Amino acid sequence: MKARIYQGTARNLAYLAGRLRAGEVVAVPTETVYGLAADALSAPACRRIFAAKGRPADDPLIVHVHSLKDLARVAEANPAALKLAKRFWPGPLTLVLPKKPVVPAVVSSGLASVAVRMPAHLLFRRLLKLTGRPLAAPSANPFGYLSPTTAAHVQSHLGRKIRHILDGGASQVGVESTIVDLRDPAHPRLLRPGQITRPQIERVLRTRVVQGGKARGGRSAPVVAPGQLARHYSPHTPLVLHAKISVQTAQKGPASEAWLWQRRPAGIRPGKNLFWLDESGRPARAAQRLFAVLRRIDAAGFRRIHAELARGGGLAEAINDRLRRAAAA
Repeated sequence: MKARIYQGTARNLAYLAGRLRAGEVVAVPTETVYGLAADALSAPACRRIFAAKGRPADDPLIVHVHSLKDLARVAEANPAALKLAKRFWPGPLTLVLPKKPVVPAVVSSGLASVAVRMPAHLLFRRLLKLTGRPLAAPSANPFGYLSPTTAAHVQSHLGRKIRHILDGGASQVGVESTIVDLRDPAHPRLLRPGQITRPQIERVLRTRVVQGGKARGGRSAPVVAPGQLARHYSPHTPLVLHAKISVQTAQKGPASEAWLWQRRPAGIRPGKNLFWLDESGRPARAAQRLFAVLRRIDAAGFRRIHAELARGGGLAEAINDRLRRAAAA
């Protein structure tokens, strides 16, 4: 039997909060993508997340909190973290910090740190408050596949592995949160780009934020937060990236291959294998639609997907990060 999709009524929220307190998993809407939530302070509940997703145990979860008081329950917040939290929370920013003993090892993959954020989605915030516990919630999809941005996306891929999905409409950001490693606040690292950009973070911290992925001294760094794997967010159809795709190349190519632009090319003729993320190439709209459009193309049975990379900084960096991981071998 497929998972039930619940509308966000007061009665349904109270029921789902009870299910979460009882150790069950519930797919939830966030402003970034849909997440698969469980009580972050219960190891058995969080193991159910890993089982439903087929997620490896060495890939940590993000803990979602309702307030700064809840942050203090799960992590050691330094002044740099509090600066970013006061500026960007609630919102799509995740902070990696030293964890409190109350956080089970399964949540942090046995590490001494935990990834935490305060979501902005009002329905999820109501559920967090009703549940009265921090909630661990990675993306609600089979591990490694494209992230879901609607309740229907969750049901189509996890519907037989979970029982409850809270419908909060389409995700407004469309790509996962920005992740900043602040375990060493003097040397902040950007682990994953998102809607909140590196320059915005640097202005608040008044220091340079370096690209993550390597420990100091050039050594390989352990995975301390989601989204760090070379291949991730991937469709089943092979994906090839291009700096620029000409209309002529796409229209002369085989009908068995799909072509995806950031914006609608001028003078393009309609075609069943031609797609774009936004008519005018607005980065916010392109990010919002990225996973939904890739899912639609992936389901259409094409032999290959050709995608054009975004240009510029800001959200373009986040879009290109997801595309590069999706295309990695």
